[in-house]
Amino acid sequence: MVHRRPSRGRDIVSRAKRSEMMRSVGQRETEEERVVAAVLKELGERFRANIRSLPGSPDFGNRTRLWAIFVHGCFWHGHEHCRITKSNGKARIPVRNAAYWSDKIESNKRRDRSKATQLRRLGYRVLTVWGCRLRDRDRLKRVLRSFLDRDPLRGAR
Repeated sequence: MVHRRPSRGRDIVSRAKRSEMMRSVGQRETEEERVVAAVLKELGERFRANIRSLPGSPDFGNRTRLWAIFVHGCFWHGHEHCRITKSNGKARIPVRNAAYWSDKIESNKRRDRSKATQLRRLGYRVLTVWGCRLRDRDRLKRVLRSFLDRDPLRGAR
């Protein structure tokens, strides 16, 4: 049996299958969010998930201590220099319908920046956790601990 690589611009799955795959991508309670929630609980942090009353509905936040965490999927939010999507300096854009995807990912990035800015103007500290960085749980725990320890209301632990 001869295995051929798909030609440039061709998808390796049918349009119907790709459509089904894209529809199955969740917006809440994703595996990535569950990992971050578990680490926050390990650290003894109190938080709410998907706070719709705040700009951008942060995935996690604490309105008393004024912090918000967004968990971003590398593809959907245009993670540059990502190890998973293997992007070299810019967001990875699918070859098929490139103009649509480029516009979509750029608008996601603009919205992300805008929502983070709005939260900072309200006095919140904002952290973005990228999906590719969740593989190393110890590192994630250190990053979250460092972020949470900068809480001026709590003082250093």
